Amino acid sequence: MDAVAVRIEGRGTPESAWQGCAWLSALPLVEAATVLRDARCLVVVSPHPDDEVLGCGGLMQAALAQGCIVHVVSVSDGEACYPDHPTWPAARLRDARRRELASAMQALGMDATHVTALGLPDGGIAAHETELVSHLVARLSPGAVVVAPWVHDAHPDHEAAGRAAREAAARAGARFLQYPVWAWHWLDPAASAAPWPKAQRIVLDADAQARKQRAMAAFATQTGEVAGLDCDPVLPAHVLARFRRPFEVLIG
Repeated sequence: MDAVAVRIEGRGTPESAWQGCAWLSALPLVEAATVLRDARCLVVVSPHPDDEVLGCGGLMQAALAQGCIVHVVSVSDGEACYPDHPTWPAARLRDARRRELASAMQALGMDATHVTALGLPDGGIAAHETELVSHLVARLSPGAVVVAPWVHDAHPDHEAAGRAAREAAARAGARFLQYPVWAWHWLDPAASAAPWPKAQRIVLDADAQARKQRAMAAFATQTGEVAGLDCDPVLPAHVLARFRRPFEVLIG
């Protein structure tokens, strides 16, 4: 989750507004097993380290619990989150964010074997969309479920990753679902209807919520819990609040 998008400015919509959102509350509330059905493999496409945890950390845990193979395709290393920062240059961020992702996966019950880091350029995924499609097609099989950011999430990397995953799923005969990340920053909770014709909320029990929060905390460069970061973090408390809900939203 890197703050490079046209519609991502300021503090955005507070979580208190989402808690009173009628259309969000009206989305069907289902168990993760209902969404996964008989899937043998869940492939999570993440444009930057942390998007996979924020968007579907609970779904990944549920998939593991029912014996489903879970794999994260980490598209970029998120090295451009603090451009030109003297203490946290791109090379240092690249290494740090890969380590943070490994720690987050451990918090969710996984290890390095569950992650493939492609190392595509942060902020430039759209220019490598064809390459990403090819990688995903080779990994997917009929009956797999692939989950990626919403194709209208308002971040260019998120949208490119979503488009690539959608195309790959269609070619491979896999099921395609989307998770919103930056959308919670700019969507209107007072709108008369949900922005998605098909979406549902996935229940997270107390243990899944706790594990997800530990995984979120692993991304110290994003939350600002590292030395020498003298600028606003990408994931301040008011942003993290949107991902501490007892559910996750998946778009069909």
